[in-house]
Amino acid sequence: MRTIGITTTVPVEVIIAGGAIPADLNNLFITHPERDKLISKAEGFGFPMNLCSWIKGVFQVALENGIKEVIGVTRGDCSSTEKLLEVYDVIGIKKIPFAYPADRSRKALKKEMELFASHFRVDLARAEKVRKELARVRRKLRELDRLTFETNQVSGYENHLWLVSASDFNRDPGRFEKELKLFIQEAKKRPAMPQKIRLAYLGVPPIFDDLYQVIEQLGARVVYNEVQREFAMIKPAKNLIEQYLNYSYPYDIFFRAKEIKKEIKRRKIHAIIHYAQTFCHRQIEGIVFRKIFDLPILSLEGDRPGPLGPGIRTRLEAFLEILKPGWK
Repeated sequence: MRTIGITTTVPVEVIIAGGAIPADLNNLFITHPERDKLISKAEGFGFPMNLCSWIKGVFQVALENGIKEVIGVTRGDCSSTEKLLEVYDVIGIKKIPFAYPADRSRKALKKEMELFASHFRVDLARAEKVRKELARVRRKLRELDRLTFETNQVSGYENHLWLVSASDFNRDPGRFEKELKLFIQEAKKRPAMPQKIRLAYLGVPPIFDDLYQVIEQLGARVVYNEVQREFAMIKPAKNLIEQYLNYSYPYDIFFRAKEIKKEIKRRKIHAIIHYAQTFCHRQIEGIVFRKIFDLPILSLEGDRPGPLGPGIRTRLEAFLEILKPGWK
C-alpha cells in the first residue's frame, strides 16, 4: 500500500481513509539499529552539525525506507520542518504541508483539513468514519494511561512507548489494538509500583534511551507524559475537528498549560521534568513553565540518541534528592 511519511502527529484518519499507511518518521528513526549513522549521513548530505538531530534522523530514515511522500507540519510543531520539506522536494520526495491554525480557529482548522483531505481524494465524512473506528483503540490507550497514574501498574516508559506509538499505530491499527489489549490484561495483574515521587514529563519525547528507567531507579516515576498523551488523542471528542482542536501541542503554550494544570492536580504530581531538544526553539518554553507552575522544575536537553550522560544523571539525582525528604 501507499506509505506516507509523517514528521509529527497529523490527522491520520484522513490518510487511512485515503487508503494509505501513515508512517511516523520519528519512530522509525529512534528505533533504527544505526541511528547515529543516519545522523552522520544527513550531515554528510549537508545538514549542519548545530541542527536538531531529530530533523537529520527524520530526513535520512525517509530515504532509507524508500518513502516517496512526506507530510510536514509547517505551523504548530518544529520551526525547521518547512525547510526540511524543501529539501525533500529538491530530491524528488513529494511534500504535503499541513498547518495547525495559530488562533486555534475551528473554521480555519476545518478548511486546512479539507485541503489536506483533497491530497488523498477523500472528504472529511469518510475520515470521520475512520475516527470512529480508531476511537476503540484510543479508549484502550486511555485505560493504559489510567493504569499509569491511578493504579500504578504501568511504568512511565511503558506509558511513553504506547502513547507515542499511537501517532501512526505502528503502521497497523488492527495489530496495535490486539497487542495493546494483551498488554493491558497483563498489566492489571501486577502489584502497584513502589515509587512515591510522582513526576510530570513535559515537552517532546526524549532522545535518550534510558531516562525513564534511571528515574525509577532513583525512586521516582513519571505518571504524566504530556506530549505523548496529546499524540495519542485519548481525550473524548464528538468529531474529527473537535479532536484536533483538543490536541494541545500545536497551539499556544497557555492553552497547553490549562491541560497540564488539570492533569497535575488529577495525578497528584510532585515535580516536573521539562525536556527540549538541543538547538530547538522549544527550550524557551521552560521560562514560561517556571512562571506558570508552582512546582519544582528540572529542565533537560538532549542532542544525539543514546543513554544518559553522567552530567544529566547527576542533575537528576540532585533534583530527586531535594524531593525525597518528605517521602522517606
